[in-house]
Amino acid sequence: MTFPHHFSSAASRGPVRRAVLATAVILCGMAGLAGCGKTISIGDTAPATPSSSSPPATAASGAGNTALQVVDSTAADAGLTGTGGTVVGAAVQEAPPKWVQLSAVTSPSLSDPHLININQAALYRFDGDNADPTHSHCNDACAAKWPPVTIKQGGNVYLAGVDRDEVGAIRRDDGQVQITVGGAPVYRFAGDTKPGDLNGQGVGRTWFAVGPKGERVTG
Repeated sequence: MTFPHHFSSAASRGPVRRAVLATAVILCGMAGLAGCGKTISIGDTAPATPSSSSPPATAASGAGNTALQVVDSTAADAGLTGTGGTVVGAAVQEAPPKWVQLSAVTSPSLSDPHLININQAALYRFDGDNADPTHSHCNDACAAKWPPVTIKQGGNVYLAGVDRDEVGAIRRDDGQVQITVGGAPVYRFAGDTKPGDLNGQGVGRTWFAVGPKGERVTG
């Protein structure tokens, strides 16, 4: 996989209803992919002592089913191109993509590895999000400015320079499945309009590029 000149691959150096995660390692039978992957399932947290007068809680659409499949391979290895992934810019996806690529790279302004998607859009984390359990606090107007990296239920996540054990998912308040890395929900920034932009870096002192283990990258 190749990147624009301002990026260099770092692959060679290298959880309204609150959701919970369950992970299971499975064998991959995907043609053309040599590595194994893991499934990540999302289930709703049931009340500890439900009231007998209250109707039973219903799961969000798709809850309890496989949320995503993490594949030890790149999208390019699977013969995919950027047309299937999230895009650079402000538009919130009307339909989540079937697959997402997470790649660790370095750039002139950030020497430490940080994540981009298949179209070289920088990815970010928000210090205002909950870590335990993981929960996104960026919704509505915030999500328009910081579009969450969402994926279709059962979609594939391809990796380059990212450990599959760091990749997970949460059910957002709007029901969509959002990718997490190291437990941190991952976003794009509407102010990034072309590959290599890092205009969201340090905004409000709460938004930072996200590293391959979900860490904030400030270098």
